Amino acid sequence: MYLKRLEVIGFKSFAEKTVFDFPGGIAGIVGPNGSGKSNIIDAIRWILGEREAKNLRGGKAEDLIFAGTPKRPRMGMAQVTINFDNSSGFFPVDFKEVSILRRIERDGNSKYFLNKAEVRLKDIIDFFAKVRLGTHGLSIINQGSSDLFVRATPQERRAMIEEILGLRQYQLKKHEAERKLKNTGINIEKVRAMIEEIAPHLRFLKRQTSKWEKLGELEKELREQENLYFSNKLKDLNAGLEKLNPEIKKLDQEISHKEKELSQLKIDLEKVEAGQPKQKNQISELRKKREELLRERSEIERESGKLEAKLEMLNSMVASENIDLRAGELLTLLGEIKDILSGLLQEKTLDKVHSEIASMVQKINLVTDKTAKKKGEIEDIKGLKDALSKKLQPIRLELDSLLKIEEESSHGLEHFNVEFREAFERLEKKREEIIKLNNDKNKVLFEAERLNLRKQDLESQLSQIGRKVEEFKNLALASAGMPAEELVSLERKMLKLRSELAGIGEVDHALIKEAQETETRHSFLAVQIQDLEKAATDLDQLIKELEEKISNGFDESLKKINVEFDKFFNLMFGGGSAKLFLEKPEVPKVIEEGDEAQELKEHQKEMEEDELSKQLGIEIDLNLPRKRIRGLDMLSGGEKSLVSIAALFALISVSPPPFLVLDEVDAALDEKNTKRFADIVRDFAKKTQFIIVTHNRATMEAADVLYGVTMEEDGVSKVLSLKLD
Repeated sequence: MYLKRLEVIGFKSFAEKTVFDFPGGIAGIVGPNGSGKSNIIDAIRWILGEREAKNLRGGKAEDLIFAGTPKRPRMGMAQVTINFDNSSGFFPVDFKEVSILRRIERDGNSKYFLNKAEVRLKDIIDFFAKVRLGTHGLSIINQGSSDLFVRATPQERRAMIEEILGLRQYQLKKHEAERKLKNTGINIEKVRAMIEEIAPHLRFLKRQTSKWEKLGELEKELREQENLYFSNKLKDLNAGLEKLNPEIKKLDQEISHKEKELSQLKIDLEKVEAGQPKQKNQISELRKKREELLRERSEIERESGKLEAKLEMLNSMVASENIDLRAGELLTLLGEIKDILSGLLQEKTLDKVHSEIASMVQKINLVTDKTAKKKGEIEDIKGLKDALSKKLQPIRLELDSLLKIEEESSHGLEHFNVEFREAFERLEKKREEIIKLNNDKNKVLFEAERLNLRKQDLESQLSQIGRKVEEFKNLALASAGMPAEELVSLERKMLKLRSELAGIGEVDHALIKEAQETETRHSFLAVQIQDLEKAATDLDQLIKELEEKISNGFDESLKKINVEFDKFFNLMFGGGSAKLFLEKPEVPKVIEEGDEAQELKEHQKEMEEDELSKQLGIEIDLNLPRKRIRGLDMLSGGEKSLVSIAALFALISVSPPPFLVLDEVDAALDEKNTKRFADIVRDFAKKTQFIIVTHNRATMEAADVLYGVTMEEDGVSKVLSLKLD
């Protein structure tokens, strides 16, 4: 793994997009003062997670964005992208190349991207901590900080060592666990306070609701009795209905079958009726025709009777007229003739005589004509009578013929009538069977309706006690059944329990609800405090494990570091010795017994406990050749730089980081020590990548590639590159 590329846009003096390609080995950055060389180091420190603008030589975050010049406008954002070659899998991600981008805008909005996926700053810090990179160690040494390791406090030195050893990730986890443990402790105190607050009120509520405890037991017992009683009643009713349903179904099937048979019998009857339509119609027509002939015969006979009566009357009249003519009319006529003749004797005129004689002759003729006329009528009537007799004769013959035909047809209909009667009787019998089945079905339906009414009454009872029939369906299925006597006994028990419940009096449900809610909250808080205490125990255990891991890893590495530190110190100073050691606090000693001694013991114990959580610092013990200087404060600036450089190379010997960024760390060195520094850097460059800002020729000669930084009149840093063989 090595730092492959750095892209800077709008960061400090780099207004334009500037790309730095870093091969493995040593990359030197050179240029005049004020050209922007150190801004490259600041960009790397910023992308690695630096949060403090003052550590980047700025007053606030906005100072990191190109502020503009008289010839160039200011920019709205700054962006730095760093790319790593991850072919070896050094970074804990499944990418061959790792790209990290950080962007900040003038409104203060800042974003991080890991391979184009947005992440948090905390994630980036943890990510780099796992690969021994960070902003607080020796991976990046800014300008003027060549003696950083010497100037640092003991605790800061330890942090630098832990970071380059890869222990910072455990320190971060430890700090996070300690923060959580502290918050958990605060939460435990809060929960305990809440429990102590509600406990007296809960006791008061329990005393108030204790008189209703029996109520709950009685209600529970009543509910059990109700479950048993109503489930058995429901089971009996359902069983009765289930027993009737097959009967109803069977009767419906039989009725349906009989109705099909009835339909067939109706079809058979219709066939029988359709079997003799001609004879029926013929008899009907014959009868109709015979009735017409009979009416006609009757009419003729009636006319004939009238004629006969008239004839008899005329005959009698003629006979009477003959008698009257001889006696009465003749006498009258003779009397009239006598009178006429007597009058004629006295008549003197002939005309009068002639007239009277003519009148007398006329009267005689009238008598004679009347008799003749009646005889003519008799003859006419006889003729009409004979005509009617002739007309009546064919009618009588036709009537005899029709009667004969009708008798023959009647004999044919007798068989039809027998078949029709038998088919009709079968049809009626089938109807009677269906009526009987319907009556049976109605009886069963009546019984089912009776059971349904009982079930409705049961549902009404359940509704009155606030229960629903659905609650008892599963209970009814599981019920084994119960005799009627036991059901009666159960009913009595329920009445007794309801009476006892009524005697307890009205319940303050609001108070019960408050007691239940308070007890629930108390139980919840008790569980919460158990969980918090368990979490605190787990966190405490985690902290101890992390401390043990850090301590063991640190102690083992410190021995190796001291070997290398002494070697490089001897090399840089041409002799002498140096050693790093853990700073231990002083513990007061107990001299005498007594109360004061006991207090000292307790104080010592507290200090020992505090020491477990206290981060011990790193002190430097050194012995310079040819000088009696043992304290760090007595060292010159160059000597401090040499000690820091020796410590740096000792650390990277034990735990080489992916790369080191050094900004003019060789500025305080003389030519001889600069040459030593360049040789050591060239040797370490085989396993660690170096990015060095320098003005020193020896350091430049050790570089594999040089970047020259200049600043033109527009106030923007420009970069030139030179690859060296």
